[in-house]
Amino acid sequence: MPRVPLTWLADHVELPAGLTAEQLAADLVRVGLEEEAIHAAAVTGPLVVGEVVERTPEPQKNGKTINWCRVDVGAEHNEPGGSPRGIVCGAHNFDVGDKVVVALPGAVLPGPFAIASRKTYGHVSDGMICSARELGLGEDHAGIIVLSTLGLDVPVGTDARELLGLGDEVLEINVTPDRGYCFSMRGVAREYAHSTGARFTDRGLATPEQQAPASGGVAVELDDDAPVDGVPGADRFVAQVVRGVRANDPSPQWMQRRLTQAGMRPIGLAVDVTNYVMLDLGQPLHAYDLAKVAAPVVVRRAQPGERLVTLDGVDRALDGEDLLITDSPGGVRASRVLGLAGVMGGGESEVGPETTDLLVEAAHFDPVSVARTSRRHRLSSEAAKRFERGVDPQLPRVAVARVVELLVEHGGGTPDDALTDVDRTSPPPSVTLPLDLPGRLVGVPYPPQEVRDTLEQIGAEITDADDETVTVRVPSWRPDLAVPVDLVEEVARLRGYDQIPSTVPPAPTGRGLTTGQRLRRAVARSLAEAGFVEVLTYPFVSTEQLDALGLPADDERRRAARLVNPLAESHAFLRTNLLVTLLDAARRNVGRGLTDVAVFEIGLVTRPAADAAAAPRLPGGVRPTDDQLAALDAAVPAQPRRVAGVLAGAVEPAGWWGSGRRGDHTDAIAAARRVADVVGVELVVTADADHQPWHPGRCARLTTTDGTLVGHAGELHPNVVAAHGLPARAGAFEVDLDVLLAAASREPLQAQPVSGFPVAKEDVALVVPAHVPASEVLDAVRTGASASPAGDVAEDVRLFDVYVGDQVPDGTRSLAFSLRLRAADRTLTAQETAGVRESVVAEAQRRFGATLRG
Repeated sequence: MPRVPLTWLADHVELPAGLTAEQLAADLVRVGLEEEAIHAAAVTGPLVVGEVVERTPEPQKNGKTINWCRVDVGAEHNEPGGSPRGIVCGAHNFDVGDKVVVALPGAVLPGPFAIASRKTYGHVSDGMICSARELGLGEDHAGIIVLSTLGLDVPVGTDARELLGLGDEVLEINVTPDRGYCFSMRGVAREYAHSTGARFTDRGLATPEQQAPASGGVAVELDDDAPVDGVPGADRFVAQVVRGVRANDPSPQWMQRRLTQAGMRPIGLAVDVTNYVMLDLGQPLHAYDLAKVAAPVVVRRAQPGERLVTLDGVDRALDGEDLLITDSPGGVRASRVLGLAGVMGGGESEVGPETTDLLVEAAHFDPVSVARTSRRHRLSSEAAKRFERGVDPQLPRVAVARVVELLVEHGGGTPDDALTDVDRTSPPPSVTLPLDLPGRLVGVPYPPQEVRDTLEQIGAEITDADDETVTVRVPSWRPDLAVPVDLVEEVARLRGYDQIPSTVPPAPTGRGLTTGQRLRRAVARSLAEAGFVEVLTYPFVSTEQLDALGLPADDERRRAARLVNPLAESHAFLRTNLLVTLLDAARRNVGRGLTDVAVFEIGLVTRPAADAAAAPRLPGGVRPTDDQLAALDAAVPAQPRRVAGVLAGAVEPAGWWGSGRRGDHTDAIAAARRVADVVGVELVVTADADHQPWHPGRCARLTTTDGTLVGHAGELHPNVVAAHGLPARAGAFEVDLDVLLAAASREPLQAQPVSGFPVAKEDVALVVPAHVPASEVLDAVRTGASASPAGDVAEDVRLFDVYVGDQVPDGTRSLAFSLRLRAADRTLTAQETAGVRESVVAEAQRRFGATLRG
């Protein structure tokens, strides 16, 4: 985000004396520019101007020669008695009489590097004579700063922090995408003037001479044969030649300081000047080595197979949508790529040590084209940040003129009289605005004259269409103002958001959470009460995670939607079930020492259909047709809401009360049943011997009474347990919450009367074939109890014991059930309870050939 040094901002707008970065932030937030950070001064503590009064070279044993200096730093800072301070210095580019910058003990330089008196080379060095790099003013570390070389002559003892701008605070602001003009000092200064009424000087307006057509100069052609959405990639290109420039000289100290404060590293005069003007006015520029450029320069789209090594040293394969700057070596038109237009230049034409002649370029590129290229190559340059937000198309001539002026002033050289300006820009659009629209939409009665004044304040030209409507020609630096409501927003912003009344709308009565929302919350609460911990996992998965579940190659859960631009290429798919990510969460917890884990998640999964059509790629800037919207909706995969849980380790801890109990498949099935009970749906549990990732002998298939699949629960397959590093016999469940909610009754729950008569208990042990599931026997017991002569008096039926051994025949097992019997209108007799028992045995015998265990 842009950094705003206060001293630089003052070049464009009047700032009050003593303005702090904190106050500047408060002023800018009123017009929508929020504070990102305040960067404190680069140097703190005593930093003063000193004069070298004595310099004694002292050769050292290591071959190095140091200078023992006496430096007068002013009466306030000299040693007691007024003697100059003694300082050891290793540089040799100064002599007696030179004025230098001295950091005294207590100062802190960038790094941070604290200065203190210390003994070195046989002397006590009472401070440090500073170089430019040590003060964060540039990369020059060959020698210390001699103020006379900067054209400065001030008394000793002068505060060097103020002299060199090292005590300045810098405000970093957050700029929204529609306010690209604020990526410059010019734009921020304009907004400060809007906020405070301070006098603003627009240094970005073209002079009459700069508005006149230009001819001659380097030949440039704009040849975009494949514009994005019909918008040409470039509609203006300005270039001027400057010859005999000392392009690699250091830029002046004041410029290096401003670039550093703005977060950019000074490199050399040519590069620094183009960066400086970009930060100042908002127009990205580029300086080419003229000797390495062959006319004509052609702006075109990339061709298949083309590549470019950009200035960051990366060899990039180019896409047909990439807009390029090319030249014509050997007379072959547009045959060499010089750079990605609006993003980054290439190494072929960069300024080098031998460069003396420069071609300075400023252009106006389509924001969409630049944004796509920047994202496609993952290359977010300072130029791209500005172009993709919109740059003033009237700035190129102004910016090039400013760059040429600075190059000539600080690097010598002579600009060519001829100037290239290929201008195909269109005038800014005009918007018709009803004067009462801001008041109607915002709720503040803005007078018509106040609306006019506000729009003129932002640089718009107002023409009265009639008494109630005006025609607004928006300024060239505001491409975001395209429709009337954009202008309404400007009026509300500049008149003050604090003037808009805060009215809380009344909540409609008779509403609240939907039935589905209430039940989802009830499910989460119930699982938490059962000891599970709710987690939230990312829905992005890899093929390796699906492999770890042991899913067959043809399993529909392997058919996953792939993301075009994933956060990580290794996790490019959307999950098709919750367990794939929930097991990873359990693995991380177990890996961090939590051996007893019970976690659950409620979330969406994505289940694309095998024959689903691809989503259409809709054009931007226009409303899609109904058919296009229908095709888009049809391409969206189903996203059912699931609830899943994983439990591993102990479900009952050991202690003085006993040895505890490890969780198993029955706990996972019980948790799934608990979910169904909360929703109010009866589950049918049957064995499923072939459904990964569960154990083939301990997996339950869960359905509704009409046979609709709800989910699965049971013990995880040993291979899955091992792949995730979980404790043995870990269990899991996953059910489709949408299916449960659809099956739940919408009728109000009817309370059942509580019988005041005593309960009767009967235990029945049935010997059945070993292959018969216990759930089917339990169903037979319930059916038999309900069909007894006593009526439906079974209040509760529970399996409490399973026995396999010598006391029952081979191939069978004993299942013991406890029955709680109670009638609503009488006390059950012994004959009636015996009748229930006989009815249960009869039903079990009819279905499975069961016998009563003796």
